[in-house]
Amino acid sequence: MTLIINGNQVEVPKHIATIEQLAVHLDISNPHMIVEHNGNILVKSAHASARLADGDKIEMVQFVGGG
Repeated sequence: MTLIINGNQVEVPKHIATIEQLAVHLDISNPHMIVEHNGNILVKSAHASARLADGDKIEMVQFVGGG
């Protein structure tokens, strides 16, 4: 399946069906990540149920601390 993630075309296995599974696949575990799925910002509780389809546009923004 082809997704557009943060502006880049990325091929992911077809068994990746949700935003939550995509984050695991990409090894992203930041609890402060914001996800936009096809123009809609998702609350964290929706990551497990938000279904992916070929061609979806995903923006993942992670917040990190530092000085």
